[in-house]
Amino acid sequence: MLDWVIVRGLITAVAAGLLIGIERGWHLRQRRAGSRIAGVRTFTLLGAAGGLDALIVATLGPLIGAIPLAGIVGILIVGYARTPAERDRDTTTLVAAIIALSVGLLAGSGMAGIAIAGAAATTLVLAVREQSHRFVRRLSRQDIDALTYYAAIAGGILPFLPNHRLGPYQAWNPFQLWLVVVLVTGFSLVGYIANRLIGERRGTLATAIIGGAYSSTAVTASLSARIRAGEQGPFTAGIAIASAVMYVRVLILIALLAAPALWPMALAIGPALIVGGVVALVSWRWSAREPETGTPKVIGNPIALLPALGFLVAVAGAALLVRWAQASFGESGTAWSLFIAGSVDVDAAIVTLAGLAPGALSPSLAALAIGGTVAVNMIFKMGVVAVTARGAGLRAIAVLGSSLAVLIATLLAIAWPLIAA
Repeated sequence: MLDWVIVRGLITAVAAGLLIGIERGWHLRQRRAGSRIAGVRTFTLLGAAGGLDALIVATLGPLIGAIPLAGIVGILIVGYARTPAERDRDTTTLVAAIIALSVGLLAGSGMAGIAIAGAAATTLVLAVREQSHRFVRRLSRQDIDALTYYAAIAGGILPFLPNHRLGPYQAWNPFQLWLVVVLVTGFSLVGYIANRLIGERRGTLATAIIGGAYSSTAVTASLSARIRAGEQGPFTAGIAIASAVMYVRVLILIALLAAPALWPMALAIGPALIVGGVVALVSWRWSAREPETGTPKVIGNPIALLPALGFLVAVAGAALLVRWAQASFGESGTAWSLFIAGSVDVDAAIVTLAGLAPGALSPSLAALAIGGTVAVNMIFKMGVVAVTARGAGLRAIAVLGSSLAVLIATLLAIAWPLIAA
């Protein structure tokens, strides 16, 4: 009896070839006889040939297995070269045939899952031909530059940075610090793409909501750069929406990580959340009066690296201050750590609170501490707007300042009885 692993590999090889062949056969169905390199039957046989060749390699050795493999590839190339007319030559089908042979080899070698996944992905790429061509036709030189720059920032640098702590007080993790740059520039790219696809207003709204759920500070830095560049769009409203989403995110994280502090925390930031939400709604309605541009008027490349690097420096400085406070003040440095970490990342302060021993801080004090970090974070974002957007960001500063004023007043009202006691 045959080994089931071998049978499964051969069946998968045939199925992978058939899957690709069905798409190619349908796509080339109107070609005249003799002008196609391969159809459904040929692709199915190519998958089977790959699976059988893998068995030959396993039993007789790679040199023997290379003979039929080279013969099949040679036949495909000759068939492509002898196509009657240049306009009938289909390089895509030739490449797909070689892929069908390759996935058959994978299946016959025991990697059936990878083989069928590769065949499915290949079929998908082949099937979306019209959509992909339409997408490419819509791209501009600026779009290509943005994608290229971001690929270099995210894929060409980040994977090669050390992912461990370095520097004074072991405060800096190069991987995490550069991730900040990837994040800020990524929001610029996401906003740019969203604006191109669904329009200026809805694209900014999507960026603000999604980004605010992850890092409202990064969204603020990204949109502030666009304000300074003089682009037309609801960027002030986007900053307000991202900050309102940040308040909601803080409450959700407190509920998940430090549940005893949830009710005091809701009392501490609830009024600011309401005011921030109202201001965000009013800003969004107000931005509707501005002229709709349809597509963003971007000056230069949408990947604004300089503001992202400035944000990186601020994060690195805050990380160093946290380590210094903990080393210098010991247990009393806990509150300092919460405030400093919260200036650029409120989530870091919440995680720090969740890691404290039970009873280390009362729920009320914990709410005041986290509420203070939210206030510091809002001040930090106002500074980001002031430095990045300069005079053009005054309205965004005022929008952030409205909820900040309510937050500070609420925190003082809660803290006053504790101070008086």
